[in-house]
Amino acid sequence: MSDASSSHPLRPLLILILILGASALLVLGAIAVGYVRIAAILPPPDELVDRANTFKTTTIYDRESNVIYEVFPADAGRRTLVPLADISPHLINATLAVEDPNFYRHPGVDPVGIARAIYYILRQDAVQPGGSSIVQQLVKLTYLSSERTLERKIKEAVLAIEINRRYPKDTILEIYLNHIFYGNLAYGIETAAQTYFGKPASDLTLAEASLLAGIPQRPGDYDPYTHWNAVRNRQADVLRLMVEHGFITPAEAHRAWMAFADQAPEDVLAQPKANFRYPHFVLMVRQELEATYGPEVVTMGGLRVYTTLDPRLQEAAEQAVREGIQNLAKRQARAGNAALVALDPNAGEVLALVGSADYNNEAIDGQVNMAVVPRQTGSVIKPLDYLATFEMPEDYWTPATIIMDERTEFPDGPGRPPYVPRNYDGKFHGPVSVRSALANSYNIPAVKALQHAGIPALKDLAQRLGISTLTREDYGLSLALGSGEVSLLEMTNAFAAFANGGRRLEPHLILRVETQDGDLLADASQPYQVQAIEPAHAFLITSILSDGAARRPAFGRASRWLELPDRPVAAKTGTTNDVRDGWTIGYTPQIVAGVWVGNTDNAPMKGVSGVSSAAPIWRAFMMAAHEDLPVQQFQRPSDVVQIEICAETGQLATPDCETTRLEYFKSNQLPPEPEG
Repeated sequence: MSDASSSHPLRPLLILILILGASALLVLGAIAVGYVRIAAILPPPDELVDRANTFKTTTIYDRESNVIYEVFPADAGRRTLVPLADISPHLINATLAVEDPNFYRHPGVDPVGIARAIYYILRQDAVQPGGSSIVQQLVKLTYLSSERTLERKIKEAVLAIEINRRYPKDTILEIYLNHIFYGNLAYGIETAAQTYFGKPASDLTLAEASLLAGIPQRPGDYDPYTHWNAVRNRQADVLRLMVEHGFITPAEAHRAWMAFADQAPEDVLAQPKANFRYPHFVLMVRQELEATYGPEVVTMGGLRVYTTLDPRLQEAAEQAVREGIQNLAKRQARAGNAALVALDPNAGEVLALVGSADYNNEAIDGQVNMAVVPRQTGSVIKPLDYLATFEMPEDYWTPATIIMDERTEFPDGPGRPPYVPRNYDGKFHGPVSVRSALANSYNIPAVKALQHAGIPALKDLAQRLGISTLTREDYGLSLALGSGEVSLLEMTNAFAAFANGGRRLEPHLILRVETQDGDLLADASQPYQVQAIEPAHAFLITSILSDGAARRPAFGRASRWLELPDRPVAAKTGTTNDVRDGWTIGYTPQIVAGVWVGNTDNAPMKGVSGVSSAAPIWRAFMMAAHEDLPVQQFQRPSDVVQIEICAETGQLATPDCETTRLEYFKSNQLPPEPEG
């Protein structure tokens, strides 16, 4: 037989199989060697597990380097360790469903979980479970490199597999549930159960457990005290996942969901007690840190965080709010709460922030930070109404433009009666200038201003000034009088742009962040800023809001609450329907401050307005804040000119005009000449 005939037909295939097998062995060998090498240079799993019970305290300072808070104080009462047997099975199952449903089946790293996370992300599903297993998350909480690299992920996976190999699953789960952060200073499920529901973890119901299990992914966003709707939506996702993975039945999920239906958070949650200074400010700083660096780094990373808070101004703000609420109580004004925000308009730094009159007062829902909760603005929105008319490319208005303040019916949509606004004093004032209309806060001219400029123009202007909440498509002309909702912080920051020549800066609470070794992680010394409005237009608004003589016809003696002795200051008040909100926001070139007064539950006040409720608090703070500051004037831009006009017509003055006055104009938006 020939050589060709003696060759077996399967021989090439066998050779290929042998080559592929050898290659696979070489690859597996390389992976094994790499695994051993990585494992050899990492901390032993035993050490990492021990580190789960240790902390490197993150310290938060004010701007003068005084300690105002430690993320995990020496007092360990904010974390109570409990065995797995003392944790409600509902909480265990809810945590597994949302974090790691294959926990008891995978070797520490879950390929199925990673694939599932990618699938949910591609679907853009409301709930997107992470690809990291509970074991990997435990590694993240203890292996404190903040890098986000492939090498870090490989090390994390190796340690997870090693921990999974050396420790029983129940032990790993017990450490995890005793260690994770549930927000509001609660580390571990026992403290979380006591914080939010006033009961031990062993007694948590399915409704309570499913609510808590959703918090650790984003504790700042899922804070039940301030983001109840978001937490409830997250609870629905957790219950759905529990059904999907067979932990509960659909009927059980429905009963758990309905347990909190139609209930306000204060009817469900235990009310927290703050044992540290400046609670709302500190909690906002914490939430920002967690969003940037992750809860595990903030919890154990030993960060040094230097904030913008000025301790003297903070004390002055707290005193002004406290005494203001006490005075309103004496007047039986039914005003239970107040908030105050103070900014450096030239840097965007939050110098002082009081979120409520008393954080620990359950009767006023003091734990709710009213500095960031959107409320109807009332007349403090009116400077934006007129500013929008100043910005019009054609048919623009100026401070001298004359408007008829008279009964006016505004169309309010098909099939709806016309909108007929009334002035606060119930009177009509005939022809008034923009300066007079804004200074005296007349309502009808403000609505005409918005009608002239258009609602889209006002919404665009608000967005440029950093207001994020005026986004609805169904606003009517009542938006001119403050029917839209804006937070005190954002509204105050919008006024800051008037104070610094039209430039908007993002309000920030953190100056810099350092590692425990002093390495710089973040620095806000050069904050981002944008020219939101023209300097000339900003000055025109300031010139009106600082004109005490112009506002006295409406405010009379109350105008004194909006003035500071021997110092120029611009201010605007606001009062909403049924006196549910009182506002005052005002500024000098150095400081802008905003005050809100009302009730957290939106109950109406009695017998007060923005000028009589919020303005005294605002003035008391501004007086204290400027004690040691030099007097500064508002700087007039080079393209603003002062021209003599006829007071009755708003046109250039002529010899025939009986009454004239000086008015400011942008140099390319001059008053018209008289006809004829």
